[in-house]
Amino acid sequence: MSEKNRKTLYILIAGNFLICLGIGLVIPVTPFIKNHYGYTTTQMGIMTALFAFSQFIASPLVGRVSDKIGRKPLIVAGLFFYAVSEVIFALSNSLLLFNVSRVVGGISAALFIPTSMALASDVTTTAQRAKVIGWISAAFSGGLILGPGLGGVLANIHYKVPFWAAAALGLVSTLFTYLVMPKTEVKIEETEMTKFTKPNALKSVMTAPLVILFTMIFVAAFGLQGFESIYSIYVNQVFNFSLGTIALVLTFNGIFSLILQVFIFDFLVRKMGEVRLIGACFLIGAIFVFWITQAHTQIEVIIATLVVFSAFDVLRPAITTLLTKEGKDNQGLINGLNMSLTSVGNVIGPIIAGMLMDYNTHIPYMIVAVILFISYGITFIVGHVMKKETR
Repeated sequence: MSEKNRKTLYILIAGNFLICLGIGLVIPVTPFIKNHYGYTTTQMGIMTALFAFSQFIASPLVGRVSDKIGRKPLIVAGLFFYAVSEVIFALSNSLLLFNVSRVVGGISAALFIPTSMALASDVTTTAQRAKVIGWISAAFSGGLILGPGLGGVLANIHYKVPFWAAAALGLVSTLFTYLVMPKTEVKIEETEMTKFTKPNALKSVMTAPLVILFTMIFVAAFGLQGFESIYSIYVNQVFNFSLGTIALVLTFNGIFSLILQVFIFDFLVRKMGEVRLIGACFLIGAIFVFWITQAHTQIEVIIATLVVFSAFDVLRPAITTLLTKEGKDNQGLINGLNMSLTSVGNVIGPIIAGMLMDYNTHIPYMIVAVILFISYGITFIVGHVMKKETR
């Protein structure tokens, strides 16, 4: 790997770490905002869904643009919009402004996340890719390790301090990336890029394995976001977790996930292959989400939470690694499609989970367990189709 590519990866890892540190800062504050303003779980779900909706709208366009003009401009823009979204959230005192903040945040995620993954694919070989994506995912976890605990401390000063801190981290990341990251070159030839801007662009990448794989991602997104979007509210309301306890649980989970992604993920991919690893994560997630609904003590919930989030934290880089292998030279478009389809589930999942939780606290997680089990079944179809294609 060249020095330029190595420098690019270091900056990507640092940027992902800082952004996830900012995201982690605000996680423990969610139940407080709900209780302080008297919002329903449905309204909190809609707030989360607006983030995903704007992400869904922007992601396909971002993927094609990044293939055409290069990754760096969109990564820098994504970091900047992230900082703006946190400033708006910090200044908000009404549901409307909170929702506007989430829309801007969704645009920032559409700009930054798929583009950074596409850039990581651009500067690595197939053999290096699983390890590098594991490191980037570890940067996500590293930020989430420190974020919730630090956010809990800052929230004791004032509940909006974590949002100002997240905005500051976003601005630092923006300036650092703009000034230090090498300019990236577009790998796709102009004639090929022209092909992607036509109405039939999707046909060129919609092979049978990718169609099934994207179907699995679409279905799974409902389960993953249905679990994560209401987790803090669920454990606060059902099991009386304090903000400090939520922060501690998420921090401990982040440490465990970091160990998995840095030291074990690459080994698991080599030994099991992406498809089998993805299936195992879905099955484990389904079993332990169901366990949470049947738990009677906080320690049971903490153990199950550790397993579920760890499974999710291995699942996501495994899916990304598999997509980059199948996507070949169309990394921006493939990652944009992945983000877009995921965002459909992210839009609907939190709203439905919030509505169901307002009706009955345990029903959302029972449905999540079923969705994860269905996704587990789809992995068998993915594996079968991929084997058939390679013959």
